[in-house]
Amino acid sequence: MPTQRAVDPNPHPVPPPVLNPPVKLPRKAPVYAEETPTQLVRRARKMHKVLTETYPDAHCELDFTNPLELLVATILSAQTTDVTVNRVTPTLFAKYPTAQAYAEADREEMEAILKPTGFFRAKTNSLLKLGQALVDEYDGEVPGKLEELVKLPGTGRKTANVVLGNAFGVPGITVDTHFGRLVRRFGWTTEEDPVKVEHLIGALFPKKDWTMLSHRLIFHGRRRCHAKKPACGACPIAQWCPSFGTGPTDPELAAKLVKVPV
Repeated sequence: MPTQRAVDPNPHPVPPPVLNPPVKLPRKAPVYAEETPTQLVRRARKMHKVLTETYPDAHCELDFTNPLELLVATILSAQTTDVTVNRVTPTLFAKYPTAQAYAEADREEMEAILKPTGFFRAKTNSLLKLGQALVDEYDGEVPGKLEELVKLPGTGRKTANVVLGNAFGVPGITVDTHFGRLVRRFGWTTEEDPVKVEHLIGALFPKKDWTMLSHRLIFHGRRRCHAKKPACGACPIAQWCPSFGTGPTDPELAAKLVKVPV
């Protein structure tokens, strides 16, 4: 807070002492322990509004042109980065353009392509089974319903919501590592179970916002709100975050932690 100069009620000819320049005191993390459900909704929506302004270009960072490509890319994104997946998928998509192609793929050839993504044997197994399941049950097409998607090999609720929200325009909340970490850090929930997190956070926002909410939180998690050392002093929603101070609060130090995607 800025230092205010005291007014001397008895002026005298002696010049006043020179005050030290104002010192920016470290802010304290806001406390929301007694927050009502209504207050939580309002705070969460304020934070989302600012994130919307901060990340106007938020989007799915996996490259795809159709539901099958997005489904495959999301399965491959487990335990690796979207950047790595995007380096591999052009070759993969060119070689296997249909579900039938995945079903009939040579295991060793696919493993060689997927090796950079890690756990490539398990991922190859998932894609082979996925292709066969799509051919057998859905005429080679990716279904557009959650209850059908989650039955497919290698596809859980997180993957299903990514596909629904970004390939079919069906609102969904993607509870990945970043999303789960941030909603707990923001004090929106203390729940650890991804399915419960999905439902609890969904109740705070209009359904139409779910997909973009996921993208914006994931963007924020990758760029500022890092797991070990968040850039608190460069955070646009710090004033509403009970975890402020987890990382450096000095603006200059925090700014150095902000990551720009390559």
